[in-house]
Amino acid sequence: MGNAKQYKIVKSDQEWQEELSAEQFRILRKKGTERPFTGEYDYFFDKGYYLCAGCGQKLFTSESKFDSGCGWPAFDREIEKGTVEYEEDFAFGMRRTEILCSNCGGHLGHVFDDGPTETGNRFCVNSASLKFEK
Repeated sequence: MGNAKQYKIVKSDQEWQEELSAEQFRILRKKGTERPFTGEYDYFFDKGYYLCAGCGQKLFTSESKFDSGCGWPAFDREIEKGTVEYEEDFAFGMRRTEILCSNCGGHLGHVFDDGPTETGNRFCVNSASLKFEK
């Protein structure tokens, strides 16, 4: 995935399909998106960590989560610099910044610079690309 970057976790599509649900595979490995306001974690605010559903790397904390009203879980920062990678995305005639898990290259969603907190960031993430851990 991406610009031929070699990730720590590399698997074939068949291996990913055996480990992920069809929806997780479509989003994480094929850069899909879920419909707005349908994801498991959109209105979920328990305390804990959000991990990559593909490899288990911790990506975000509940402290960085906020209700953006955009229809997807939103965070204002990654848990630690380097856990999320950024790529230019020109799909659908738009210019956006795609966010990927730095460990396996799984597609998470996009980041925008219109967040309401001091970071100014709104990481808009697909619920299917995440797992929650208390």
